[in-house]
Amino acid sequence: MFVTLAALTVLTTTDSAAKAEELARGAVEARLAACAQISAPVVSVYHWQNAIETSEEWQILFKTTEACYEALEAHLLAHHDYDTPEIIATPVVRGSAAYLEWIAAQTTATAR
Repeated sequence: MFVTLAALTVLTTTDSAAKAEELARGAVEARLAACAQISAPVVSVYHWQNAIETSEEWQILFKTTEACYEALEAHLLAHHDYDTPEIIATPVVRGSAAYLEWIAAQTTATAR
């Protein structure tokens, strides 16, 4: 059975594994995300300050709810060291009821 419980995945990147773990742990400890997955380094190519940059980054994928998004975004902006961090939310269209209920049970809309 599949249900939707207003779940989101939220993606950000940072320039080191240690920073990625710090952002992931902070959001989960604050109950703004039920979990966060850190992906191995990826190569990003982007425009920045009138130049094309290439850098190695770590992606962090947070599992959260729509109700927690604003607080999670604020938390990431406060703790991120990029001037303009990537923060992209994608709705979970479908998922297993037990997993989506777990996400909802593990998150709160305000940071502690």
